[in-house]
Amino acid sequence: MNRAIEIHGLGWRAGRSFALKNVELSVPMGSIYGFLGPNGSGKTTTIRLFMGMMKPDHGHIRVLGMDVPRDMARILARVGYVPERPHVYPALTVAEQMRYHASFFRNWDEGWAREMMDRLELDPDRKISRMSKGETGKLLMLLALSQRPDMLVLDEPTDGLDPVVRRDVLTALLDYVGETGATVFISSHLVHELERICDWVGVLDRGEIVAELPMNQFKNGIKRIKVAGAPMIPVDPPFTILSRQTANGNGTETWVVRGWQDPMRQYFDGVGMNLRDIVDLDLEEGFVELLRSSRPHTSHRS
Repeated sequence: MNRAIEIHGLGWRAGRSFALKNVELSVPMGSIYGFLGPNGSGKTTTIRLFMGMMKPDHGHIRVLGMDVPRDMARILARVGYVPERPHVYPALTVAEQMRYHASFFRNWDEGWAREMMDRLELDPDRKISRMSKGETGKLLMLLALSQRPDMLVLDEPTDGLDPVVRRDVLTALLDYVGETGATVFISSHLVHELERICDWVGVLDRGEIVAELPMNQFKNGIKRIKVAGAPMIPVDPPFTILSRQTANGNGTETWVVRGWQDPMRQYFDGVGMNLRDIVDLDLEEGFVELLRSSRPHTSHRS
């Protein structure tokens, strides 16, 4: 499988307070890859490293088959980027910002940009300093898409936007992907939003990757199950137990497990346990359970 982003052994430290620890990341070409993690987990730092804005302490990075930082000029010509903080000039109008941005990109599509401006209801004569956060968010997406990039890198692109603007921005993004097959790398802490649009997911917590897999496997593979007759240490379970909770003295336990497949029901009969119930979790519930299990103080049996 071709990869749009390949990261191996990436490390970076900010004093004693934070570090990325041997991050491994593999983004399939043509995917919409959701990069999940709580605030402060290192998502923006990872993006800045593979976008060539920071230098890693160690590790190797390739983007669109080219090396970072050696080939950054060629990489950036093919990447549309919406940063966490706006990178536009308040003194310019929308039209002036578009012309300025277009001057850096050979593939800038003026017709598409004008169409997007109308569709997103942006006034070409409006000064950016007088625009709302939602209007600025629309402009940032317009600038990124009008470059006609092979890959879009979006860092919290809808954070703080109202639901109507968020829908407009994501619809424009999905329409572009449907037309071009571009890869999208979208970082967010809004789990429910990524659940609707992404086909791959990577989870970063405290500077470490704790999961990376197709979205359907993530959603379908994390379950809450109720079991009876469980021993203190289960014998060779075919899944990973993320957490265990004992019910109120009735001999049953609630487990959250990862890597679940339906044939695993047979495991319980073979070890003398009784499987009472299986409950599906949505992406946000699975995300929270995965974070809890990755942190030592919450991974023990309660």
